[in-house]
Amino acid sequence: MSFLEIKDIRKKIGNNEILKGINIELEKGGFLVLVGPSGCGKSTLLNAIAGLLPPSSGDIVIDGQVVNDLHPSKRDIAMVFQSYALYPNMTVEENIAFALEMRGVDKAAREAAVKQVAKTLQIEHLLKRRPSQLSGGQRQRVAMGRALVRQPRVFLFDEPLSNLDAKLRVEVRAEIKALHQNTHATIVYVTHDQIEAMTLATKIVVLKEGMVQQVGTPAEIYGRPANLFVADFMGSPAMNMLKGKVVSSGGARSIALFGNEGVTVAMPPSVTTALADGKDVILGLRPETITDAGLVDPQARATAHIEAEVTMIEPTGSDTFVTGRLDGATFTARTRSDAHVELGQKFPFSFNLDKAVVFDPQTTSRID
Repeated sequence: MSFLEIKDIRKKIGNNEILKGINIELEKGGFLVLVGPSGCGKSTLLNAIAGLLPPSSGDIVIDGQVVNDLHPSKRDIAMVFQSYALYPNMTVEENIAFALEMRGVDKAAREAAVKQVAKTLQIEHLLKRRPSQLSGGQRQRVAMGRALVRQPRVFLFDEPLSNLDAKLRVEVRAEIKALHQNTHATIVYVTHDQIEAMTLATKIVVLKEGMVQQVGTPAEIYGRPANLFVADFMGSPAMNMLKGKVVSSGGARSIALFGNEGVTVAMPPSVTTALADGKDVILGLRPETITDAGLVDPQARATAHIEAEVTMIEPTGSDTFVTGRLDGATFTARTRSDAHVELGQKFPFSFNLDKAVVFDPQTTSRID
């Protein structure tokens, strides 16, 4: 049974419809990440769940209870903001304990709860400091502690890592992941960073212009994107989109790529049998499915080997991203860090077509 249900939520501000019929379900203890570009409606939806921005229509249900008309303070929800929102005149200990004090929890119980939360977040040594004496990562942990100490039904995180530098972002992200694993809290998390979404979520909702594009696990979103928008938005580097055409040869269907180069790639029958000859398609391949011969998956059933000109080389330490170009079309491959690649050379790329996804260029939807 779903613990959190978003039922046909719509939100209009003036003549502008921000949310356009959002439907989402989340089980108890799940980690839901709302991801999408700026202006897609993810923070508006989070504020609607919190009760800070009432929806124009639809229902928000928590543990079987419709909470549309409940004041935010009555929803048993804790929110962690991007800006930390700590009281500067209070110590860390006082900031974390404040909500409990407002609820009339006695001092001994407050102290025990704060001590336990501080231990969980590894901020015991910071309890007597004030926010001005803390780093950004420490402040965010305190903000998390203030939410955690209340033991609410649902935690809401509104882009909590966006103010941190790259190293701190990775560290605090790991702490949020560990927090979820240790407490089994129900979390709704907003971000525009698809790496955060992939690493944290048990379920991802991809939004665009106030509409849900796809709901699924990280593996489903990454491996089988519902449409071209999801395929392009999720993943870094983005999925390669290669224009192709369905052709028949010797009784078998293939997809012809790279125009005048006359390159055809054999696809699994489950893909091509549903396509008419001559149909234009877009073949989606993640960078890791295009590589050098040394990294090709020996278990792959459908592979292709294509030589293309190298136009860019991007070493990352553990891997090297190589941009290839053939007949005006470019693609990004992920090769070994020690692969011998030079600009301008013709390099033999290996394509793992088992992982290919085919899209309809007119509808932009995935073709199953």
